[in-house]
Amino acid sequence: MELSREEALTLLNAKDRLTNLQKLMDQVKAGALAAPKTGRDVNNHIHTIYSFSPYSPTAAVWFAYQAGLCTCGLMDHDCLAGAEEFLSAARIAGMGATIGQECRVSFKNSPFGDRRINNPDQDGVAYMALHGVPHQYAKEVTDFFAPYRDKRNVRNRKMIESLNGMMKDYGVTVDFDKDVLPLSQFANGGTVTERHISSALSYKLIERFPEGKDLVAFIKDEMKLPLSAKIEKYLLDPDNPHRMYDLLGWVKSDLISRFYIPATDECPDVRDVLALSEKVGAISAYAYLGDVGSSVTGDKRAQKFEDDYLDELMPYLSGLGFRAITYMPSRNTRAQLDRVRALCDKYGFFQISGEDINSPRQSFVCEAQRDPAFANLYTATWALIAHEWRSTTDPEDGLFSRKSIEKWPSLTDRVAAFAQWGENMK
Repeated sequence: MELSREEALTLLNAKDRLTNLQKLMDQVKAGALAAPKTGRDVNNHIHTIYSFSPYSPTAAVWFAYQAGLCTCGLMDHDCLAGAEEFLSAARIAGMGATIGQECRVSFKNSPFGDRRINNPDQDGVAYMALHGVPHQYAKEVTDFFAPYRDKRNVRNRKMIESLNGMMKDYGVTVDFDKDVLPLSQFANGGTVTERHISSALSYKLIERFPEGKDLVAFIKDEMKLPLSAKIEKYLLDPDNPHRMYDLLGWVKSDLISRFYIPATDECPDVRDVLALSEKVGAISAYAYLGDVGSSVTGDKRAQKFEDDYLDELMPYLSGLGFRAITYMPSRNTRAQLDRVRALCDKYGFFQISGEDINSPRQSFVCEAQRDPAFANLYTATWALIAHEWRSTTDPEDGLFSRKSIEKWPSLTDRVAAFAQWGENMK
């Protein structure tokens, strides 16, 4: 018996998806469905419908399992609303799992307040992650960000007004309540992001121009905007099941700057989020982006970020209290990665990896991470899992607890010990 991707998505995005997942795993155990070949691949940065993604938390786990991953990590924007489901799904699938969230924080009151840090859309705002959140604090973290999710929607509505002002001459309008909110899980604690707005616009454009050639002509001839050969090919393919996501990637990369409104009060001060992370025993991580040439996710234009001043930024992050740096081996050049890894060693940062999954074209497996040079990232993932589960049982047993630091003053030794616990949990 074979299960198509579309069939699996339907089952695992349905209301009774955890029950459906259990049935699928029962079929795997019975031999009715083929079991994937599992290696040592890991991914600590998987988005779900609670931020933006084709996958529910249950579906995310299933597709991670099907890709052969041995661990999976939740990483939604501004919330952990999908955490309980994600952990339940991972138990059913027999996978190691970790939960976390990413958010944008203000660096306004810092030496980098007027610099483009790691946010493609504006200066003085950076992306960071809270990894390995102890399970008893998932709701507290989600509740902390509730007022910021509300404030984000105030700006989202203003961006819809800006978007409609730009698109009205083309006969295209988007309604926030009717077209954007239904694409989200906001009512269930999720976040409405720029991708939801881009998705709503993409659906409107595809509805108006169902033929790919007409859509391409509209973008190039009427809007007079550039379209890469790759995206144009995707849009012209009549059998392309991912057309909306491909168009969304173009909107996010090449159009959003025309209606984007800078985020302000929806971004908490970086110090406040670091304080929250320490309070709940999570591992705070700065998300290294690095100057972008060709975007691995297909929605980032060529742009310069923190590379020109990384030697200044890294000690500042250490002084603020960041515990880790997270990066994608597939996104940067080897020279970029060698540099950031050396700075991690210099300033004592824990290194975490994760392939940003929010589109159906993306592979859950990071091929670049299989390079032996990145073996430490596999060890780090198991240490992260051990940290999360040990901290859930006893907050004094976390990777960065006073007790653990006293026992293993060396971060390398501490990570190795925690990784052994993590792997023994399999």
